[in-house]
Amino acid sequence: MTKIGIILGSTRPGRNGEAVAKWVYDVAAKRTDAEFELVDLLDYNLPHLDEAIPPSLGQYSQPHTIEWAKKIDSFDGFIFVTPEYNHSTSGALKNAIDFLFKEWNNKAAGFVGYGAVGGARAVEHLRLIAGELMLADVRAQVLLSLATDFENYSTFLPSERQEQALATVLDQTVAWSKALETVRKPA
Repeated sequence: MTKIGIILGSTRPGRNGEAVAKWVYDVAAKRTDAEFELVDLLDYNLPHLDEAIPPSLGQYSQPHTIEWAKKIDSFDGFIFVTPEYNHSTSGALKNAIDFLFKEWNNKAAGFVGYGAVGGARAVEHLRLIAGELMLADVRAQVLLSLATDFENYSTFLPSERQEQALATVLDQTVAWSKALETVRKPA
């Protein structure tokens, strides 16, 4: 069965992303075409990148890196749930991504952003990062506005339109994850 990790990309106290990621998971969990798992960066307690050797060499020395690598390696694709901070993704998500290399390769990535302009700039930055990591980013995306998809900028209330957009992101991410399976298998 295809496995998709839904990565909650904020560790900030009082984060809006927790409600968004749970919504993504709840919608995804109703599907039968893949297994979905919510992955909260808070559960991995990754310090600022502390590996001496570049991740592209795969020679991890820290226990937290090895644990993180095993988790990410277990998935066929990802949905990144990202806030937009200062026109980009969160430092915590960027740091978590930077710990690894091969564990991201030849997998699919979908994006759910949230922020003042729906997290669009954070998603665009993640698309650039995905290219370097050989993550195939899908076209569809969900962009959630703090002004219209949240009450008082803090209580998440997505519109029906957003659930339809999420269904498209999930469709594309699952399809691409399955298609890339042959690339991930050793020759």
